[in-house]
Amino acid sequence: MNDDIVRQVLNFRQSRNWEQFHNPKDLAISLSIEASELLENFQWKTSEEALDLKKENIADELADVLIYSIYLADALDLNIEDVVLNKLAKNERKYPVDKAFGRKDKYTDL
Repeated sequence: MNDDIVRQVLNFRQSRNWEQFHNPKDLAISLSIEASELLENFQWKTSEEALDLKKENIADELADVLIYSIYLADALDLNIEDVVLNKLAKNERKYPVDKAFGRKDKYTDL
């Protein structure tokens, strides 16, 4: 994630003195709520229908998920780039290309 975007998100929060409300538990709850609001755009629709009807709202909810993810990483003193790269390395071991290419199976079933 672009460091400038992270700084802008954190500056937005800091300028409103919202850090006082952003403990890890409440941020995790908020993140889950925003992810549910993102899912709501797809409920009872095909992906194509949802994108045709609600793409702007989908983008807004995705942004909320990303913003709360930044806040949670900050609250836990985690570097977003590090956690993503570490997870990609784990997934690389779980899902090697020669076994996982073109398959949707869980790593335990490869």
